[in-house]
Amino acid sequence: MKPSFARRDCNYPWRQELALLFVINQAIALLLTTLGGPGSLFDNVVISNAIGVAIWALYESMAYAGVHRVLRHLLAVPLGVWGGFKLATLFGVADITPRLADPLGNWRLIASCLLLAGTATVVIVLYFRALGYRAELEAEQRRASEARQSETAAQLALLQAQIEPHFLFNTLANVRSLITQNPPLAQTMLDHLNGYLRASLGRTRRPRASLGDEMQIVEALLAIAAIRLQTRLRYRIDVPEALRDALLPPLLLQPLVENALEHGIAAAVDGGDITLSAANKDGQLTLTVTDTGLGLNPEAGCGADANGSGIGLANVRQRLASLYGDRGRLTLSPNPPRGVIATLSLPLQREPEA
Repeated sequence: MKPSFARRDCNYPWRQELALLFVINQAIALLLTTLGGPGSLFDNVVISNAIGVAIWALYESMAYAGVHRVLRHLLAVPLGVWGGFKLATLFGVADITPRLADPLGNWRLIASCLLLAGTATVVIVLYFRALGYRAELEAEQRRASEARQSETAAQLALLQAQIEPHFLFNTLANVRSLITQNPPLAQTMLDHLNGYLRASLGRTRRPRASLGDEMQIVEALLAIAAIRLQTRLRYRIDVPEALRDALLPPLLLQPLVENALEHGIAAAVDGGDITLSAANKDGQLTLTVTDTGLGLNPEAGCGADANGSGIGLANVRQRLASLYGDRGRLTLSPNPPRGVIATLSLPLQREPEA
C-alpha cells in the first residue's frame, strides 16, 4: 500500500527507489494484518505492493510527461490506490473497488487507504529530497575544492614566475663573467643550473612532490649561490635520508632558502652561513632554514620581517593554512647574535605503498 516515487532530478537509480518501495510495502502489509485489515497476510502483501507499484508508475509517467510536481502528488495517490486494488485482483485477491464507489458508506476504508498511501508518499519524498540535497552539497563542495586547487596552482605558477627569471638572469650573468675569468668554474655553475632546471621541470610534471624532490632543487640553488657569493656563503644540509620520501607541497621550502640567500646573506657585507635541517617531531615534519645574515628587518618590504610579510613567505603562509589548517605553521625568529631562523611545520605524510 506504499507509494514510492522517484527522485529523477537527483539522479538516484530506480533500483534504489524500488528497493525502498518493497521494504515499506511489506511493513504496511504487516501493519494492516496486525490491525485486522481487509484480508489475510497474503492479500495485504499483494495489495500493498500493487498500490505501491501503481503509485510509483503513475508518478514516474507523469514526471516524464512534464506534469507539474504538485499535480503529480495530488493525482498519483488516489489513482494509484484505485489502480493498485485492480492490479491485486490479477493475483487472486478479491476486488474491493466496488466498495470504494460508495464513498459515504465506506469512508473509513477510503480514508485509511489514502492516509497510509499519502503518509508513505510524503516519507519517501522527504527521504529522497534529503538525499538529493546531500548530493548537491557534496557536488558543491567538490566544485569549491577544485576551484581552490585551481587557485593554488595559479598562485604556484605566479610564484615560480616571480622566482625563476630573477634567479636565471643572475645565474646567467655570473656564468658570462666566469667564462673568461674561470672557465672550469663557469662549467660547474652551468652543471648546477642544468640540475636545477631538470629538477624544477620534473617537479611541475608530477602531481605530488617529496622532500627529496625539493632538496634536489634547493641543493642546486645553494651550490649556484655558493659559486656566485664565493667565500661570503657557507651552507650545510642536515636532512635525514629517512625523511626524504616525506610528501612536501612544491614551493614551500624554496622561498625560505631564497629569502635567506637574498635578504640575509647576499645583503650582508661579510656574508654568513645557511643551515637547512629536517626532523620528525611527534608526527610533524619540521624544516628549519637558519642563516647568520642581516637578521629581521621590519622596514624591508620584500625581505624577512618579524611576521614574514615577503611575497614568497605570505604565499607559503596562505598555502599552509589552506592545506593543513592549524597544523601547518611558518614561524620566523631571530638567530642571536645575528640572522633568522625560519621554521616550517606540517603533518608528516608519505606516499602510500602500491
